[in-house]
Amino acid sequence: MSHDDSPNVPAPSDRREAVREKAQKVKAKHARAHTARLVILVVLAIVVVAAIVIGVVLAVTSQTAKPTAFPLNIDSDGGVAITSIADPTPVVAPTATPAPTASAPAAGTDAVPAPTESASPTTAPTPGPTSASTVDIRIYVDYLASGAKDFEIANTPQLTKWFAAGSATLTYYPVAILTAKSNGTKYSLRAAAAAACVANYSPASFYAFSHQLLLQQPGVDSAGLDDTALGDLAASTGATSADEVRECIEDGTFVSWARGATDAALAGIPATDGVTLTGAPLVLVNGQEYQGSLTDPKEFAQFVLTTASDSYYRGTPSPTPKP
Repeated sequence: MSHDDSPNVPAPSDRREAVREKAQKVKAKHARAHTARLVILVVLAIVVVAAIVIGVVLAVTSQTAKPTAFPLNIDSDGGVAITSIADPTPVVAPTATPAPTASAPAAGTDAVPAPTESASPTTAPTPGPTSASTVDIRIYVDYLASGAKDFEIANTPQLTKWFAAGSATLTYYPVAILTAKSNGTKYSLRAAAAAACVANYSPASFYAFSHQLLLQQPGVDSAGLDDTALGDLAASTGATSADEVRECIEDGTFVSWARGATDAALAGIPATDGVTLTGAPLVLVNGQEYQGSLTDPKEFAQFVLTTASDSYYRGTPSPTPKP
């Protein structure tokens, strides 16, 4: 018995076409998913890069928007000229015995006779006002450098004596060459900036503050005093405008200045024969670098007297012959 209707079975060519069409749909679906993933990754990458760029721009802007503040009462080379010393002998170290003078000064004057051929280093006369110009003493000090503390303790009695007598001018230069030596707190830099704050608002108390920073010097590789403690120290040493000084210290107002002053000193010291800052303290007497003992006040006194005498004789004009 025959039938005219064909069985409902796709021809082989139709089956292949259906399989091909299904495969294309699956492939297209996978392609769309892959494209979507790529788009998402690209968008995320753009967002991350944009965030980084914005962060960098904000950081740079925050640094450049506020120009470097320069403290008052500090010269262009970064020096603070001492104008007053409240306590002429705040520290008397056992080794800081006042050096004997070569001879007694004349009545009514603080003058000390110029050194003679017989003067020996062990007698180290204390320099005093003479017909020569006043001795110029400049001290570059890092408040974390142990040598700076040693020099301060040993020489404070005679430095303050010379200053009080008008024999010498004192200028301190806060620098920060040991910034990386305080467990990440940058104490050296912050202390120098704090000294600049005191110079700016209370110059008359700068010496006392600087002196106490050295006496209370923390150890290398320790955290050092925090900004609150630095503000307290400034107030305890007689700083006027104590609130302004404290705010200046805590805001880090002169941190950039201290960093720049240090970089300048490392590049070269003005008014010297090529001297650069290589360590602290760096002590200059009439532009001549002192390289002797930091703990022997007699040796330093002899250097001061010798340098002052050399400057005097170099600066004394020859007499004009008379007919």
